[in-house]
Amino acid sequence: MLDPYLFASTLLTLFVILDPPGLLPVFLGLTRGMSRRERHRAALGASMVAFGVIGLFAIFGRFILDYLHITIEALQVSGGLLLLLVAMQLLTGAGEGEVAEAGATNIAIVPLGIPLLAGPGSIVAMMLAVQQARPTGLWGFATVGLALVAALLLVWVFLRFAGAIQRFLHNSGTVLLTRVAGMLLAAIAVQMLADGVLAFLRQV
Repeated sequence: MLDPYLFASTLLTLFVILDPPGLLPVFLGLTRGMSRRERHRAALGASMVAFGVIGLFAIFGRFILDYLHITIEALQVSGGLLLLLVAMQLLTGAGEGEVAEAGATNIAIVPLGIPLLAGPGSIVAMMLAVQQARPTGLWGFATVGLALVAALLLVWVFLRFAGAIQRFLHNSGTVLLTRVAGMLLAAIAVQMLADGVLAFLRQV
């Protein structure tokens, strides 16, 4: 049978890490020049990309990292650098035309799908959940998989209705929210970089 405690704990952990409410300002900033249909496509695409990447690492994560000699710390540093570049664009408004031309598919892959959703935190959390489910066998793995689906479904719901928030804020409010999101995203990126570097130093 499905384990309710494992499901609830995995879902809560993923929801906190994915942080759909906190992702809304970034999503609005990245999709500001898109139509409603393109924004919906980006929301669905980002959720699907995140599901594929997190699911892949949940199953083969340890093997992939060991085979490529990549550490979790390296993922943190690389993810932090990528987020810092996105944060600079949101803060300065640079590249907004390029973002609009890139289309919903590219935005859904990077940076929405990776690393904002499928980042080091969510990948490691899912790998740990799979490890926790291992003693219970197939039902445990099914429970963790269902929790991942539920978490990304919640992400999609938040992003799907981001347009209503944008209409409420109007253009000036969206620009302001975008700049604030850029500042917060820059802080998150610096924290990811610092955590990765400190973890490297502890291993020396």
